Amino acid sequence: MSTLHLPLAPELAVSEWFNTPAPITLEGLRGKVVYLHSFQLLCPGCVAESLPQVRKIERLFGSTDLQVIGLHTVFEHHEAMTPVTLKAFIHEYRLTSPIGVDQASDGDVPVTMARYGFRGTPSSVLIGRDGSILHHAFGVEDDMAVGARIAMALAQPVPAAAGEAADRGCADGRCALPGADA
Repeated sequence: MSTLHLPLAPELAVSEWFNTPAPITLEGLRGKVVYLHSFQLLCPGCVAESLPQVRKIERLFGSTDLQVIGLHTVFEHHEAMTPVTLKAFIHEYRLTSPIGVDQASDGDVPVTMARYGFRGTPSSVLIGRDGSILHHAFGVEDDMAVGARIAMALAQPVPAAAGEAADRGCADGRCALPGADA
């Protein structure tokens, strides 16, 4: 039986975090499903459609181990979209999930935006428990489709840590059953 190998999600490059006491890394979230949504506070599609959808996702999957992360990805109107403005926006729109400010680069495209190949905002990425990219989208997708993808990702088992697999006698994709003779 062959195994599907999906690309690992690139690490986030964040200059400042909101709604979290400590910086977040995707490596630190392994074992959880991550819904990463990229937005700009001056993006009409983000404000009217994407952020309300994210709030629905948070309500619907709030009792699961889904981690929703916002990424404020500024690639235009830089002077208007400062962290101070974002902080007020987060408060006014009552956004509660962790939100990172995508790290600026020497060019117009922020670092994480470039790493993921985002074409603009809103964009979203669904990351599986093993850190692989399960789905990548530009624009707002249908609520039912997004919910179904998240539910399927959450239904996947939590992968065993490499150390745990070694402790159970697993190697080369095979595991010895306890008490079985070699």
